[in-house]
Amino acid sequence: MPEISVFFGIRVSMYYNDHMPPHFHAEYNDYKAIVDIINSRVIKGALPSKQLKLILAWAVIHQDELMENWQLSKAEKPMNKIAPLM
Repeated sequence: MPEISVFFGIRVSMYYNDHMPPHFHAEYNDYKAIVDIINSRVIKGALPSKQLKLILAWAVIHQDELMENWQLSKAEKPMNKIAPLM
């Protein structure tokens, strides 16, 4: 699963040929969540409150880049790294 960003201990990745809706995976310690790119909401799993707020804000900021990576993953092409929150 290609890693597309890492910040504040949160690892963000996408699978090639993953199921709809467009989403990414976020991991923080033992927590895992699947986040809908279009609606910026968790569709499965959970993260601690602070990390959830960070990842959702990041998802809104980088929605276009996330959708571009989603399309690249469907075409089985290398995905782009996305800037972390600072």
